[in-house]
Amino acid sequence: MASITYPTPLQPGGRIEVPAPSMGVPVHLLERLQTSVEALTTLGFETHVRPHTSTAGLTPASAAARAEDLHAAFEAADAVLPPWGGELAIELVEKIDWDALAEARPWFVGWSDISTLLLPLTTRTGLATLHGANLMDEPYELPSEFERWTDVVALPPGSTFEQYSAPRRRSRPWGAWADEPLDREHAYESPTRWRSLDGANDVTMRGRLIGGCLETVSLLAGTPYGDVPGFARKYAPEGTIVYLEAAESNAITVLRMLTSLRLAGWFDDANGVLIGRTDGAAVPELTQEEAVRRLLGDLDVPVLLDFDTGHQPPQMPLVNGALAEVRLNGEDGSIMQHLVP
Repeated sequence: MASITYPTPLQPGGRIEVPAPSMGVPVHLLERLQTSVEALTTLGFETHVRPHTSTAGLTPASAAARAEDLHAAFEAADAVLPPWGGELAIELVEKIDWDALAEARPWFVGWSDISTLLLPLTTRTGLATLHGANLMDEPYELPSEFERWTDVVALPPGSTFEQYSAPRRRSRPWGAWADEPLDREHAYESPTRWRSLDGANDVTMRGRLIGGCLETVSLLAGTPYGDVPGFARKYAPEGTIVYLEAAESNAITVLRMLTSLRLAGWFDDANGVLIGRTDGAAVPELTQEEAVRRLLGDLDVPVLLDFDTGHQPPQMPLVNGALAEVRLNGEDGSIMQHLVP
């Protein structure tokens, strides 16, 4: 049995590298990119935006060039923070030297398509990664119930931190970024709470966190880059907590993707499953909740819905590989993450 390792804590003055392993930033959003960089500078970090990041298009460079740049970012950084996700990070998985990334040991932070890379780095090498923040999220204030990603990655190994379920979520359509409220009092307007799939009001689960964006990580299931059963055998004797969030897929596609994960053994060692909020549509005869129930309802473990992760803000930082304890007591939810081997 091997142990989870944790990156070196990010300290004030630390260097944050911003590569674009998936998609770069178009011209009309470069001001938002700069605003995000300035927010990190104000916190005392040295932030280096790498050349591909300001190149627009489906991908900013070839897969080989993006992989090479990601390696260079890891060598130079205390933390690696892409601007956002995209579509084709999967092109890099066979071109990356995962052991070399793990030996460099910066924090790798991201979500959405970046979970295509976070997941295999943790499952293949045992290096913890952080899901739940991209650079372009930086101007937006999180609920007081959450921790900032910069505070989480500053913690030394052995630390514990606790977060609580958000009382409100965002539900309105996105407008021009410059017009969006940044403060927590106005950014989230609709009530939200975690719910148990079986209706239970008292739920607990404990295990090693692993997961990501359903549309991307489901493509890795059954490959060497999405071997969650192997991760459980090697790094998670306590069992796992699998967290998943659908970016936009409709209920049929969600059911298909969950089926792929189940066939690949992703839930065999799970002590619980966390399903994030989604804007994905229902289809005739199948809602999003029914899709989850149809595939996971017979698991002999708790399943929580509307968890605070994913493309419907806010979302809390989750450390892949951390030992977590999740509790739901009525309308109050909490998650404690232990950064332990």
